[in-house]
Amino acid sequence: MTSAKPKSTRILATQEVAPDNFEHALADLEKIVAQMESGQMSLEASLAAYQRGDALLQYCQKSLAEVEQQVQILNARNQLNSFQPNQE
Repeated sequence: MTSAKPKSTRILATQEVAPDNFEHALADLEKIVAQMESGQMSLEASLAAYQRGDALLQYCQKSLAEVEQQVQILNARNQLNSFQPNQE
Protein backbone atom coordinates (compact mmCIF):
# COMPACT_ATOMS: atom_id res chain seq x y z
CA MET A 1 0.00 0.00 0.00
CA THR A 2 1.46 3.37 -1.04
CA SER A 3 0.77 6.61 0.69
CA ALA A 4 -0.33 9.60 -1.36
CA LYS A 5 1.80 12.70 -1.35
CA PRO A 6 0.34 15.68 0.47
CA LYS A 7 -1.75 17.90 -1.76
CA SER A 8 0.52 20.92 -1.13
CA THR A 9 3.47 19.04 -2.64
CA ARG A 10 1.59 18.46 -5.87
CA ILE A 11 0.42 22.08 -6.00
CA LEU A 12 3.98 23.42 -5.73
CA ALA A 13 5.20 21.10 -8.44
CA THR A 14 2.49 22.20 -10.88
CA GLN A 15 2.81 25.98 -10.39
CA GLU A 16 5.42 26.30 -13.12
CA VAL A 17 3.48 28.95 -15.01
CA ALA A 18 4.84 32.41 -15.71
CA PRO A 19 3.60 35.03 -13.27
CA ASP A 20 1.12 37.66 -14.47
CA ASN A 21 3.27 40.54 -13.28
CA PHE A 22 5.98 41.60 -10.85
CA GLU A 23 3.60 41.98 -7.90
CA HIS A 24 2.19 38.47 -8.31
CA ALA A 25 5.67 37.00 -8.67
CA LEU A 26 6.86 38.77 -5.53
CA ALA A 27 3.79 37.65 -3.57
CA ASP A 28 4.30 34.05 -4.70
CA LEU A 29 7.98 34.25 -3.77
CA GLU A 30 7.11 35.55 -0.30
CA LYS A 31 4.65 32.66 0.20
CA ILE A 32 7.28 30.14 -0.82
CA VAL A 33 9.82 31.64 1.57
CA ALA A 34 7.30 31.50 4.43
CA GLN A 35 6.46 27.87 3.65
CA MET A 36 10.10 26.89 3.53
CA GLU A 37 10.92 28.77 6.73
CA SER A 38 8.13 26.94 8.55
CA GLY A 39 10.17 23.74 8.36
CA GLN A 40 7.05 21.68 7.71
CA MET A 41 7.78 20.73 4.11
CA SER A 42 9.03 17.38 2.94
CA LEU A 43 12.33 17.17 1.10
CA GLU A 44 10.56 16.81 -2.24
CA ALA A 45 8.27 19.77 -1.55
CA SER A 46 11.24 21.86 -0.42
CA LEU A 47 13.10 21.11 -3.64
CA ALA A 48 10.07 21.98 -5.78
CA ALA A 49 9.55 25.18 -3.78
CA TYR A 50 13.20 26.13 -4.15
CA GLN A 51 13.07 25.61 -7.93
CA ARG A 52 9.87 27.66 -8.24
CA GLY A 53 11.34 30.36 -6.01
CA ASP A 54 14.47 30.54 -8.15
CA ALA A 55 12.36 31.00 -11.30
CA LEU A 56 10.30 33.71 -9.61
CA LEU A 57 13.43 35.46 -8.37
CA GLN A 58 14.88 35.51 -11.89
CA TYR A 59 11.59 36.91 -13.22
CA CYS A 60 11.58 39.66 -10.57
CA GLN A 61 15.22 40.57 -11.19
CA LYS A 62 14.62 40.78 -14.94
CA SER A 63 11.52 42.93 -14.42
CA LEU A 64 13.41 45.31 -12.14
CA ALA A 65 16.28 45.57 -14.61
CA GLU A 66 13.85 46.48 -17.40
CA VAL A 67 12.20 49.16 -15.27
CA GLU A 68 15.61 50.53 -14.31
CA GLN A 69 16.45 50.79 -18.02
CA GLN A 70 13.22 52.69 -18.63
CA VAL A 71 14.07 55.14 -15.85
CA GLN A 72 17.53 55.66 -17.30
CA ILE A 73 15.99 56.42 -20.70
CA LEU A 74 13.58 58.87 -19.06
CA ASN A 75 16.35 60.61 -17.15
CA ALA A 76 18.62 60.83 -20.19
CA ARG A 77 16.01 62.35 -22.49
CA ASN A 78 13.60 63.89 -19.99
CA GLN A 79 10.80 61.84 -21.50
CA LEU A 80 9.72 58.23 -21.19
CA ASN A 81 10.17 56.19 -24.34
CA SER A 82 8.80 52.72 -24.89
CA PHE A 83 11.47 50.22 -23.95
CA GLN A 84 11.63 46.92 -25.78
CA PRO A 85 13.52 44.40 -23.63
CA ASN A 86 15.97 42.05 -25.24
CA GLN A 87 14.26 38.79 -26.02
CA GLU A 88 16.36 35.97 -24.62
